[in-house]
Amino acid sequence: MSTPLPINACFIPPLLVGFPLLGAFLLPLAVKVARPLRTALFLFVTAVTSGLALWLAWVVLANGGAPVSYLFGAAKGAALAVPAADGEMPIRILFHIDAASALMLGVTALTSLAAALVAVCSEAGATGKRFFYPLFLLLVGGVYGMCLTGDLFNFFVFLEITSLSGSALAAYRIDRGLAAEAGLKYACVSSLAGLSFLLGTGILLAQHNLLNMAAIAAHFAGAGLTRLDLVALALLVAPLLLKCGAVPMHHWTPDTYSRAPHPVSAFLLVSSQASLYGLFRVVFTIYGGAEGFPARTLGLALLAVAVLSMFIGVTMALLQHDVKRLIAHHAVSQTGYMILGAATCLFVLPGAAQVADFGRDALAGSFFHMMNYALYNGLLFVGAGAVIYRTGRRNLDAMGGLARAMPWTAVCFGVGALAIAGIPPLSGFASKWVLYESSFRLSPFLALVAMVVSLLTLASFVKVFQSMFLGPEKAGFAEVRDVPMPWGVAMVFLAVLTLLIGLFPGVVMDRVLLPAADALLHPSAYCAIFEPGVP
Repeated sequence: MSTPLPINACFIPPLLVGFPLLGAFLLPLAVKVARPLRTALFLFVTAVTSGLALWLAWVVLANGGAPVSYLFGAAKGAALAVPAADGEMPIRILFHIDAASALMLGVTALTSLAAALVAVCSEAGATGKRFFYPLFLLLVGGVYGMCLTGDLFNFFVFLEITSLSGSALAAYRIDRGLAAEAGLKYACVSSLAGLSFLLGTGILLAQHNLLNMAAIAAHFAGAGLTRLDLVALALLVAPLLLKCGAVPMHHWTPDTYSRAPHPVSAFLLVSSQASLYGLFRVVFTIYGGAEGFPARTLGLALLAVAVLSMFIGVTMALLQHDVKRLIAHHAVSQTGYMILGAATCLFVLPGAAQVADFGRDALAGSFFHMMNYALYNGLLFVGAGAVIYRTGRRNLDAMGGLARAMPWTAVCFGVGALAIAGIPPLSGFASKWVLYESSFRLSPFLALVAMVVSLLTLASFVKVFQSMFLGPEKAGFAEVRDVPMPWGVAMVFLAVLTLLIGLFPGVVMDRVLLPAADALLHPSAYCAIFEPGVP
């Protein structure tokens, strides 16, 4: 394994949070100089942050997944503030990035850039941009923070930043009270989730005087788990499942995703995925190597959640006529796929042979589907948003024949629809195939459910594509034209990424996804920063 890079050797991590936060505060000042300056600054901040995130992800992955760390409040090479024998309290904040974190940084960077391009078009003629753009940057910064932090309390802080900014953005356009209701619902469930996560963090702090994830994991590996540690586990897992929109805690998802502004819907997907990443980090990194960890019990519970999310999400989607609400229900279903692979790996975690045989691939499949889902579901949301933006209609029964007027939107939406249904050679097929194979090794029933859900997903999107783009053109659509160029660029960007990943899945699997899975299954490099002799 590669040698971890020294602490503070990389200056990028603090910029990924600091730059969006700085931009959020500068945007209201920029508009006082010139209105176009605000839009330019918004795009500049998003693009630079995305570039830095991709650079950091490349640094980590190119170094064999060796973690990159940044210690706040200390000079380069300073010792970590680890609790000493006299009970010294750790006070420094550590950003700690391994291959799993790097994957999430890459997903966040690509999706936020596409969403920002859509935002400058969708909000061009709307009022309230002086608050919309700063809130969007706060949401982006919060998601980056969740991916970067190595500290449970600061994960909670960034989780709250995403919750507050996300609920405000979801309610931003009011929409006869429907969006306000969706935003309020998201705020309520997020507050409940935050309180639960904070309580679990507090229990661990009170017991072990530790907040750093690597330090807690190292302590658990040596001392085992107490009953209170298991209570804390439940208090950490439940809110993260709620925040990622898994059944039975998914009821906020259709309202929030469907009523949020179109670029916000696309990026809220990544915010939910950051919560799912937090779940994987808690379960595998912190608790996975501890004696007394109920891996099979928790794995079985998550398998049930995965099956219910897949099936309930897709069956509810079949009943929808509002196109964004339909896609939102599919988001619940796709979350089930992501949990399926991780739960399969967790169930066999006590058996090293089974983990090596198919558990590792199952966890990599979860990461694979998380990456693909962000791209193709984001593409579906911005594609559906393009239709709503140009026609003013959300109901599938009121649409038709739009492929003639909006050819680029039709092609890109079609790519997203085929990808979510798992049709080769697109990326959705590649990640689903990995999940089919690995879950079949555990139970053929799991693979059968996943394949049936894919067939129902295909049927659903055949209906959607037919209703929106095929058939005779509806009255009133004669003047409809395709979206502005930045919006079209964002859709083509996501569609091309979806196609490229599907064409070269082996490269992505070997260089990105398997290292991410190994980072969680073998967290020794992640925790090595606390070993004696490491600066």
